[in-house]
Amino acid sequence: MDQITLGDVTITRIREYYGPVDMSPDTFFPQSTEEAWKDNSTWLTPHFLDADTNVVNSAIQTWLLRSEGKNILVDTGVGNHKERPYAPVWSHLDTDFLTQLARAGVRPEDVDIVINTHLHVDHVGWNTYLDGRQWVPTFPNATYLIPKEDFDFWNPENGHKPVLGRGNQNVFEDSVAPVHQAGRTLLWEDSHRIDAALRLDAAPGHTPGSSVLTLASGTDRAVFVGDLLHSPVQILEPDANSCFCEDPVLARATRRTVLGRAADSNALVIPAHLGGHGGAEVVREGGSFAIKGWAPFAPISPYTGQN
Repeated sequence: MDQITLGDVTITRIREYYGPVDMSPDTFFPQSTEEAWKDNSTWLTPHFLDADTNVVNSAIQTWLLRSEGKNILVDTGVGNHKERPYAPVWSHLDTDFLTQLARAGVRPEDVDIVINTHLHVDHVGWNTYLDGRQWVPTFPNATYLIPKEDFDFWNPENGHKPVLGRGNQNVFEDSVAPVHQAGRTLLWEDSHRIDAALRLDAAPGHTPGSSVLTLASGTDRAVFVGDLLHSPVQILEPDANSCFCEDPVLARATRRTVLGRAADSNALVIPAHLGGHGGAEVVREGGSFAIKGWAPFAPISPYTGQN
């Protein structure tokens, strides 16, 4: 099992998809330098970059946390059978995600809390599943913690025009609204304490409501940063946003702040989409950051979770 323990909290990686996302580095990260990818190609390949096709590899995964007797999911991936006309790589997937979760000893009804760090297409999909012709909560007993800023921003009734364009089409309707209508959501603002070890904090920029989850248990520290980072290149070049950041200036500032705190507290940085070891320890290096060491998860190589 792909699992580690930090203090009193156990963290298990639940895989959904790991492979190419049909984007080159210069498209995915327009501000990143060609030198950063070339100079670090020996370790970026194959976990984070396919050298043959020059396409970025990305992991779609959920972090299962066991803390104070509760089962907590951090982000819920893409989901099955979702209609995604403007995000074809995520359209109509049919993966064994729930089987992977069962292998970790957790059934859908055993989940107590679901955390959506933000409401992009690849973070909320398993919030719901198709029951006949209706989308219903996959985790019927869970409280879904959703940043209110993102709930309002992505609600199509509010008429916002995101950088993502139509890439998030149908996502609110099939993966967010059903759990809200079922009375399972808690829309939080600024910060939210989950238990003695876990706290959610706003970390805007990538989306208006983007958030990070901080773990502090005993002497161990970790921060689950969602899409604050998509690639370890953004540790080396923290001013390099992804092309999906809604507020580029704020995204850069937030990334630097969170990485700085992680470096100063020796916290493990765990993004949503890193393959390989899944996360890293970082240190300050001049005006930037460097990778001190990888997370102790077993490394995984690219594959697709399609059945």
